[in-house]
Amino acid sequence: GRRPGDRLTVRDHLPPEARAFLAHDRQWCLEQATRVGPACAELIELLLADHILERLRAAQGVMRLQKPYGASRLEAACARALAHASPFYRTVKTILVGGFDQRPLSDCCEHVHAPGARFARDAQSLFAPDADVRH
Repeated sequence: GRRPGDRLTVRDHLPPEARAFLAHDRQWCLEQATRVGPACAELIELLLADHILERLRAAQGVMRLQKPYGASRLEAACARALAHASPFYRTVKTILVGGFDQRPLSDCCEHVHAPGARFARDAQSLFAPDADVRH
């Protein structure tokens, strides 16, 4: 049952274009993403893996980007977003708007993963019984 604060969309109250867009459910998004390419399919699967109702609109938005930018650019943008571990609508859109999808993927990812963490001293010195403690 419904609880106070739950979302409710009355489809009959929406304009025709909004009703058509909401008809694009989870399965539709996955099918369309598979047609675009493997990176797009992976990104959409990640979006829909958690909070399906909350991220369905984001998945629909990603798929809607195919219309102005085309399937090949959308696939490249999804690959770049995944390379940056940022599988989100806003990331994909920013990549497309900035034209970053048209640059080689190798250019962007060299500095994405930082090397292992570095500390001023090793962990054992933090727990040494005779460590010099200064306040």
